[in-house]
Amino acid sequence: MDSSGVQVSSENNSALLKGYYEAKLDELESKIRDKSENFRRLEAQRNEINSKVRNLREELQLLQEPGSYVGEVVKIMGKKKVLVKVHPEGKYVVDLDKNIDINKVSATARVALRNDTYTLHKILPSKVDPLVSLMRVEKVPDSTYEMIGGLEKQIKEIKEVIELPIKHPELFESLGIAQPKGVILYGPPGTGKTLLARAVAHHTDCTFIRVSGSELVQKYIGEGSRMVRELFVMAREHAPSIIFMDEIDSIGGSRMNSSGGGSGDSEVQRTMLELLNQLDGFEPTKNIKVRRRASG
Repeated sequence: MDSSGVQVSSENNSALLKGYYEAKLDELESKIRDKSENFRRLEAQRNEINSKVRNLREELQLLQEPGSYVGEVVKIMGKKKVLVKVHPEGKYVVDLDKNIDINKVSATARVALRNDTYTLHKILPSKVDPLVSLMRVEKVPDSTYEMIGGLEKQIKEIKEVIELPIKHPELFESLGIAQPKGVILYGPPGTGKTLLARAVAHHTDCTFIRVSGSELVQKYIGEGSRMVRELFVMAREHAPSIIFMDEIDSIGGSRMNSSGGGSGDSEVQRTMLELLNQLDGFEPTKNIKVRRRASG
């Protein structure tokens, strides 16, 4: 072969070698990507397993600890002591554990006390009846003001009484005006009272709690008023909140003396008095708005 033939053969070999090594490099890079992805997946699984192990260890430690007394905070006594009521033993002035922030302890809060030293070592969640918890509406209604016809005046008043204090509370504070605590909607059935409440819940970014007045009428003495208290406890925990009380006339009868009416009427009256106490009592309700609906 001449020199030109040898040159052509050498160029062909170089091209073949170059293609071979490029294919090998692509194959190796693909394997590296697969290995890296597999490594990240295994690392994520390891972190998840470690998190579960830590949680299980914490639960095991809690299970191995001796039981605690459950009490209710009555009053804050300085920076490191609180007055706690333990049923049925009585009231005690107790110390705080080092991991408890005094600013997070409030009156009526449920707390756990160590059974040997009575030291407050944990703040417990509020005890709320499951029936009351179900009154909280998780999904915001999709009703809007545009769906309501012929109630422009009522919509304007609702916005001033309910929406404005929630969205701009600083306006009332700067003027020294107390915020409205609630409204009552009355009228014949089918005039848009419930639709108004659904629209307010849609346009305000707050917790919406719906309760029927008949649900607060209980058979046993004190059950209705207890449900009202727990209803407002839940509303304060998830403030700002709107409580929509449907069929308020079922518990909103006129007051009577102790000699009039039966035990059922007395229980309904106690429930209504507890509702009035929650609205006008010592506990502040500026972040809670109550809307009542009655058929007239």
